[in-house]
Amino acid sequence: MTRRRVLVTGGAGFVGSHLCERLLAEGDHVTALDDLSTGSWSNVAHLEPHRSFARMEHDVTDPFDLPGVERIFNLACPASPPHYQRDPVKTNLTNVLGAFHGLELARRRSARFFQASTSEVYGDPAVHPQPESYLGNVNPTGVRACYDEGKRCAEALVSDFARARGVDVRIARIFNTYGPRMRPDDGRVVSNFAMQALRGDSLTVHGDGSQTRSFCYVDDLVDGILLLMEHARDPGPMNLGNPEEFTVLELALKVLALTGSASRIRHLPLPSDDPKLRRPVIDRARRILHFEPRVELDLGLARTVPSFQRFCRAAPEPVAAAG
Repeated sequence: MTRRRVLVTGGAGFVGSHLCERLLAEGDHVTALDDLSTGSWSNVAHLEPHRSFARMEHDVTDPFDLPGVERIFNLACPASPPHYQRDPVKTNLTNVLGAFHGLELARRRSARFFQASTSEVYGDPAVHPQPESYLGNVNPTGVRACYDEGKRCAEALVSDFARARGVDVRIARIFNTYGPRMRPDDGRVVSNFAMQALRGDSLTVHGDGSQTRSFCYVDDLVDGILLLMEHARDPGPMNLGNPEEFTVLELALKVLALTGSASRIRHLPLPSDDPKLRRPVIDRARRILHFEPRVELDLGLARTVPSFQRFCRAAPEPVAAAG
């Protein structure tokens, strides 16, 4: 088997660490690059004894290099509202400059470049469910714009580097993903509900809980990322996620049932620009990549919630935020 040299920016993060793990299992030489603003080397500590694994502490807003690199996966950016809103200017720069510096490296080294985009490029959608052809409904000056518009600009850069500079690129629009190694203070609904239920605190549901999300288990997402990266040609932006749709209130009740918690549900106002509906159309991924999520929500939660147990006494209160 040919062993490729692979760079994963954001490699110490939640999704990035799972991707590094899978790439190593497939025989690649993997370098995880991270500035540790939201990631942690503890997520990849089990990989460090592997001779084909290396780590690099670096901020993608500054140029970076890796001689001989053949694949670049750009996952570097805070992905939950409380984290990306903490320093919105830095978030925007991480999206734009991180993509630019990764693309420049791909151009110099003739490497294939993968951009982790997001369902947030669709904003608070006026079309439901969301196909890749939908151009979105994003507030460019709102509190979420640093992430939403930053990712949209990154997609534009990736597309322009492909057209104007011949870089071989792939773009995935990633929908809500969950699984082990999420941070306890992540601020998204799965981690919030798990921590609150385990501690016996009230589960904070924003609005009446009727807003919907589609939850993809991290192993299924990594399958989709690798299928897209290794597809013979660039198929254009591709939705990756699980099309099963649940209300936030349904998710809260599932977490309560799984944990056996006596916690109550407490309703809070909806955050600004919070999407009311979110479900991917994955017809193209099914047809082109033969991608099919396999882990149902109940099973995925059963694998995920116990991973929060060790945090439930020591961690700070979950940050109230959107899903």
